[in-house]
Amino acid sequence: MKIINKYITSLVIGICFLFIGACQSYLEEKNPPRLDPDFYSTKQGVESATTAVYSYMRWGAGDERFNVLTEYGTDLFTQGEDPGPYGAAFNQYGSQLNPDAAVLYGLWENHYKAIGTANLVIQQVSASSELSGEQKDAAIAEMSFGRALFYFDLVQQFGSIPLVLDVAFEARTDYKRAPIPAVYKQIITDLRFAVDKLPENANATGRASRYAAAHLLAKVYLTRGSAVDDQRGQQSTDIDSALFYSEEVLKSGKFTLQPNFSDLWDINNQGNNEVIFSVQFTYDLVFNGDGNAFHMYWGSWYEDQPGMMRDLANDRPFRRHRATNKTMFELYDRKNDSRFYKSFKWTYYANRAASNIAIGDTSIYYSLNAVMGNHVYKTFVWNKSDPTQNNRYFPNLLKYLDPKRASVNEAKGGREWVRMRLGETYLIAAEAAGRKGDYELAANYINEIRKRAAWHDGEEKMPQFWKAEGGAYGDLKNSYGEIAVTPSDLKTSFVDFMLAERGRELLGETNRWEDLVRCEKLEEYVKTANPDAVNLKTFHKYRPIPQQHIDRLNPQGLINEEQNEGYF
Repeated sequence: MKIINKYITSLVIGICFLFIGACQSYLEEKNPPRLDPDFYSTKQGVESATTAVYSYMRWGAGDERFNVLTEYGTDLFTQGEDPGPYGAAFNQYGSQLNPDAAVLYGLWENHYKAIGTANLVIQQVSASSELSGEQKDAAIAEMSFGRALFYFDLVQQFGSIPLVLDVAFEARTDYKRAPIPAVYKQIITDLRFAVDKLPENANATGRASRYAAAHLLAKVYLTRGSAVDDQRGQQSTDIDSALFYSEEVLKSGKFTLQPNFSDLWDINNQGNNEVIFSVQFTYDLVFNGDGNAFHMYWGSWYEDQPGMMRDLANDRPFRRHRATNKTMFELYDRKNDSRFYKSFKWTYYANRAASNIAIGDTSIYYSLNAVMGNHVYKTFVWNKSDPTQNNRYFPNLLKYLDPKRASVNEAKGGREWVRMRLGETYLIAAEAAGRKGDYELAANYINEIRKRAAWHDGEEKMPQFWKAEGGAYGDLKNSYGEIAVTPSDLKTSFVDFMLAERGRELLGETNRWEDLVRCEKLEEYVKTANPDAVNLKTFHKYRPIPQQHIDRLNPQGLINEEQNEGYF
């Protein structure tokens, strides 16, 4: 029997990623599955479908996708010299942000295929005579986690969406959008089951654990409970639940913050004990699918300067995203909060000899202030009065560099995509505590982050500390006392404080647009910080429903039933 579904046109499509594989053994398909629904009630079938669901998670980093959907059109990043195919649409909120935008249909199609695969397993496993009760619970829990993650992505981007929880054994074209509260309710139901039934330790790197589900559940509760005017089905207990589940992760003893903020971006430190859940890739191009392409989108031009040529260490810069003036001059205490200078690449060292420059000498130096003295190397000083002058040359966000790729022009990176880490868990707990009015607890959790953010005792500070920020050369003192927060610091404009802190800690980590929408701050923040977002309107808090979906509906409702406001 062939399974046909609106979003899984056949089982071949539904499991197509099974043959891509990944670096972990659980993603290496050894026995291709049969196209038989009953197969997915067996242990082998469950493993095959699990492989497929995790493989669908790669989509977001496989091209210009989640970076476009979550970092363009925000207050902290805008477009660089080459905004690519989506800058005008998603950063400027132009007419290209419409139901025909390819990236939106890509998101829709990918996520509903994944959801359909999860639905298939949940449905077939429930009636399995081969699996034990414990095995059934484990399989359903893992599929419930995946289904919840995909639905959470979709509801934040699109709002009201079809809520598909079963598998059709005949063609269906009558999918109606469910109310946003119903989608959040199902996500929470799935994640609560996953928290109860998933193992404390993931079965393999890149698979979900109880604590990955708890982190995500805390974030979902916080998102639903953040709503003031928006209707997400928020309950009076949402913030309590966000605090409860985030503290489950914090108190588990399973994860710890990396000692130094820079450690997080060390390519040789992947899978460290701050990572709660990450999407896995591999450097074996045969099994890497589209790979992780994020490394290309945050860099600025460098290979036209004396002493420089394109290399793996400095990556392949597409110049898509550059920071705004707000990020550069307002967001951080640049002197005492090391996260600012540790988030960007400020110096490039010559990789070929040039006039007066030897290999290893400084070739390019970025500064926010005029640099005194004569230097052989090129100094780029940030133009605050006209930020567009920084579009070609700007500090490169370090978080996605991938020097282990096969060649300098290889787009398919193998770096893991970290979707949940303990630094964010602390911020979820802090925000939940503060929203409850417990500013002391909120300050305690924020200060755990600030201790790591400070320059540490004996740490050699970056040259900007004394060259640009007024510090003393040779100062090796801890700066935590300068950035520690007190409860009284949080009592005024708490939500604004937390959005700023999330920006400092999670800069560029595919959260920002959804954070601004969650807190109903999108227009307020973006209009004052991103001059390129000239067309932003209230209705842009949701994306348009893809036209390809609407065109396939039969019967098709009125356009205002099928499409979001502002897009028809």
